[in-house]
Amino acid sequence: MVHVVVACRALLVLVFLVSAAGKLRGRGAFAGFVAEVRAWRLVPAGAARGVAVGVAGVEAALPVLLVVPVTARPGLAVAGLLLVALTTGVVVTRRRGTVARCACFGRTATVLGRRHMVRNVFLVGAVAVASLPAAGPVGAAALVVAVGAGALGALLVTTLDDIAGLFSPLPDVPSRSL
Repeated sequence: MVHVVVACRALLVLVFLVSAAGKLRGRGAFAGFVAEVRAWRLVPAGAARGVAVGVAGVEAALPVLLVVPVTARPGLAVAGLLLVALTTGVVVTRRRGTVARCACFGRTATVLGRRHMVRNVFLVGAVAVASLPAAGPVGAAALVVAVGAGALGALLVTTLDDIAGLFSPLPDVPSRSL
């Protein structure tokens, strides 16, 4: 069981690292995130920048909190709360019929949808598993495999919109006669 806990922690560390990097990689990326927060219409327009700063700041702090043994438990609690808040935001946005883009890992053209809710619920589950007691010996090889599994999971989570796009129907494009 300790291997599954390690894999879930690695998954969460990498997901939050990619998420923060996507929002903070440059002035334009952060401005895009602020614009998306405003478009979700969950907070007053004037508060969108502050909320964006808070979310990006927490996401940037979480990888460190989750890796340091003394702060791992509080970090998992913060991660769980953030994920529940973000999932609730997606649900409310969808129920209102607001067409808003996913700014989860940087700006994207993908509209918030069920896939984002399912992904976030999966991540909340990863928080729950990562919170389980992880006592017992872990060999170096097993640790590498567990971290690798978490990294693979993070890759799938952070590229979910791109993967789904591969299986989406192509838009109708008028054909040109030669």
